[in-house]
Amino acid sequence: MSLIFGLLDIANIAQPAFLIAGSYAAYVLNSAYGVDPIVVGVALTPLFYLIGAGVYRVYYATFERRGEESLRGLVFFFGLLFIIEVSLSMRFGVDYRMAQAAYVGKSIDLGGGVGVAYRYLVPCLVGLAMTLTLYVFLGRTFYGRAIMAVSQDQGALRLMGANPIHIKTIAFGIGIAAASLAGALLVTIAPVIPSTDRDYIGRMFAITVLGGMGSIGGTLVAAVILGVAETLMATFFGPSWSLAVSFGILLLALAVRPAGLFGR
Repeated sequence: MSLIFGLLDIANIAQPAFLIAGSYAAYVLNSAYGVDPIVVGVALTPLFYLIGAGVYRVYYATFERRGEESLRGLVFFFGLLFIIEVSLSMRFGVDYRMAQAAYVGKSIDLGGGVGVAYRYLVPCLVGLAMTLTLYVFLGRTFYGRAIMAVSQDQGALRLMGANPIHIKTIAFGIGIAAASLAGALLVTIAPVIPSTDRDYIGRMFAITVLGGMGSIGGTLVAAVILGVAETLMATFFGPSWSLAVSFGILLLALAVRPAGLFGR
């Protein structure tokens, strides 16, 4: 979401739907062939990249090129979200699904009755590795710097020999591929249903804005802050308050620093 909304300024409401689509893709191959869901997630990122690139091309040709990307583009992504959600519901029903792996059910004993479950630890490490990879890609490669530049000055980017539309296509594809891999991590942590995507719409935008638009490191810090805040609130005051505290922190941060924690 930091790439698509933070850098490309595209309000992709359908991003959580691709997250859950990645979860179900990992679940299907895991239940049918016993393949580790994280391995499935990594293996399918090229496919989801191509899907993301195709979605952006349709969005560009239909809305962005005509200058109608604001409201009509938002409706386009809302429609895409419901199409994916309904398709998954028709195919898999509304029963909760969860993938299995060799490390699920095991934990590291830290002593004193305290342990860390591998089903949390392994996805956490993979997620951190993915975040670090995106950070290095944006800062150290030509295409990464071009993605950073396309949000600032497309005219100057053309003078550097890069096509802004091609760069946006790459960025959008990477964003969808990252969402699908995150979905494969999610399905090892907790069971999902097609409508689970709705739980992440507000959180995705809140984390992206709080961390600073387009800041990968800021997104990671904001995600940890909101995750810990939600967990503490759910533990002591009930789960119904967890989402409220996240947006409360967001509003407070915007009041003090509108650009976000790491925004420029």
